[in-house]
Amino acid sequence: MAAAFPFFADHEQEAGPLRGVNLLESAACWELDVSGTLPVITSNTGPTDRPDWIEALLSRTRIIDVNQRAVHLVGPYSGRKRMIGQPITAFWPAESQPALAQLIMQVVTDFPHHTVKTRKVTSLQFGGPILAVWTADGGEQPDTVFLAVQGTQLDDRSLWLVRASEERYRNLIHHLPSALLQIDSRPMTAIFEQLRRDGITDIAAYLDETPALISHSRQIVQVTDANRDVVQLFAADCADQLIGSVDFLFAASPDTAKRVIAAHFDGRRSHAEIMKLRTFDGRLRDVQLSVTYPTPPERLDVTLISLEDITDRLRTEAQLRQLQADYARAARISMLGELATSIAHEVNQPLSAIVTNAETSLRWLSRDEPNLAKVGQLTARIADSARHASNIVQRIRGMAARRAPEQALLDLNQIVDEALLFVRHEVESRSIDLSIGFGQDLPRILGDRVLLQQVVVNLLVNAVQAQSGKPQAQIELSTETGADSRVIFSIHDDGPGIAEQDLDRIFGSFFTTKDEGIGIGLALCQSIIAAHGGTITAANHPEGGALFRFSLPGAPEE
Repeated sequence: MAAAFPFFADHEQEAGPLRGVNLLESAACWELDVSGTLPVITSNTGPTDRPDWIEALLSRTRIIDVNQRAVHLVGPYSGRKRMIGQPITAFWPAESQPALAQLIMQVVTDFPHHTVKTRKVTSLQFGGPILAVWTADGGEQPDTVFLAVQGTQLDDRSLWLVRASEERYRNLIHHLPSALLQIDSRPMTAIFEQLRRDGITDIAAYLDETPALISHSRQIVQVTDANRDVVQLFAADCADQLIGSVDFLFAASPDTAKRVIAAHFDGRRSHAEIMKLRTFDGRLRDVQLSVTYPTPPERLDVTLISLEDITDRLRTEAQLRQLQADYARAARISMLGELATSIAHEVNQPLSAIVTNAETSLRWLSRDEPNLAKVGQLTARIADSARHASNIVQRIRGMAARRAPEQALLDLNQIVDEALLFVRHEVESRSIDLSIGFGQDLPRILGDRVLLQQVVVNLLVNAVQAQSGKPQAQIELSTETGADSRVIFSIHDDGPGIAEQDLDRIFGSFFTTKDEGIGIGLALCQSIIAAHGGTITAANHPEGGALFRFSLPGAPEE
C-alpha cells in the first residue's frame, strides 16, 4: 500500500478504496482515472500545441476517490458520493487547473519512473500550497494517478463558501452608491521593511528627498477591481480600463500619492483628503479621497479607495461664500449710512487741525523774522493730521469695498480701538459714559480685520441705540483671555435689556425689535463669528441691560 503513495511514505496509511490517501488530515487527496486522457497526451501534434489542451485533458480525467479533506474543501453539499465519476474540472479550482494538467501529463509520460511531480500553486485555503502528483508502482501504462495538496491551513471554509463569500463581497462593492477601487499594495511591504531596516522613520522627508520612489510606487501598486460608479467617474468605457497601475489616479495630484504612501508606512488605518482628479476624457474634478488600509489578519492584498465627486458641492460652497460676502458688504454699507454723521465728525477733526496749523504757520512766516523752528513744528502737525485723515478714509473705504475675506494674525484690542472710530461721535453726542477695559497680553487671533470690525461696530451701534434718550447712559467694553487661550469680547449696555421671549431668536435672520430695523445685523454677527471658529451669546445682565459676548480661538503659536 505504502508504495502507491511515496509522497506520504513516512505516515501510517488507512485501509479503504483510496488505498492510503487519508494519510494526512490536513492534505486534500485524490485518486484519478486518466485512461481517457491518453488520446490527448499521445496526439501527434503534442498536447501543448492545442489551445484547449488543458480543458481536453482535465475533462477526460475522472474522480475515482477523494478523502474527507478534499470533500470539505471543494466538494458539493451532497458529499463524496456526488464527486465519484465526475470530471476533475467540476471541482478543481480554475486558477490552478493549468498546473494540475501539466503535472498529470508529466507523470503519465514519465512512466515507469514513478517520480513524484510537485509544484507550488495558488490556493484560497492554504498558505504556500504544494501540489503533488504521482502514479502507483507497476509495469503497465498507468490508468490511475494520485494527487495531494498540502500547505498551511488559512481558511477552514470550503472553497465554495469562500467563493460565495467573495461573490457577495464583489456584489456589495460593485453596487455600493460610491466610487470604489480595490487596490493590491503588497509590493510596498518589502519596500517599507527595507526602509525600516535602513533606519528611516520620517517617511515624508525621505520621499521629498527621493521622489523616484513615489513614481515607482505608482507603477507597482495595482488596481485589481473597480465598481461601476468609479468607471462612470473616470468616464471609462469599462472596468478593464482601470485595472493596472494606480498611476492614473494621481496624475493631477502627485503630492497626494506621497501622503497616501506616508500614511501606509506610518501604519495608519485610513487616510482622507480632497484632491484633483483627471478623468479619461480630460475633465478635472474635485474628489474626496478615502483610503482604508488592511491590517492582519485581514487580506493584505485588499486596500480600498473611495472617491466622492465633490466638484459641484465645492462650486456651490464658493457661490454661497460670495453671496455671504456680498450680504456682509451690503450690511456694512447700510451701517456706514447710519453712521454718516459720526464718520463726518471723525474726518472733520483732522481737517480742522490741518486748517488751524496751516493758518498759524502762515502767521509765523509773515513776520519780519520768520520763526522757522515753529513753522517746522506746525508743518509736522499738519502732516500727522493729514495721515490721520487718510487712515480714517482708508478704513471707511475698507468697510465699503468689495473684497474677499483675508486671514491675518490680529490683535483684538486693536480691532476694538479701530471700530470705535465709527461710533465715537455717536457716543459723545449722546453723553454716554463709555468704559473700556482692555485685557493685557491677549493671544492673537486669526481672522479678517474688516469682518471682525463690522461685528464690534454693529454691537456698539446696538448698545448706543438701546439707550436712546436715557440720561446718564453707560456702555462697558472689555476684552480678556478665557479658557483654552480663547479671546473674549464683552459689551454691556445700560438699556432695557432683551425680552425673555426674544432671547432664543435674537440672532435669527430678519428678527428686529427696532421700528426701522431689517434684522440682519445680529444674524450677520453670528455668521461672521462662527466662520472664525467662535461663538456669540446674548443675555440680560444681572444689574440690568443687555450683555453680548463673543469668543474666538487664539491662533496657534506657529
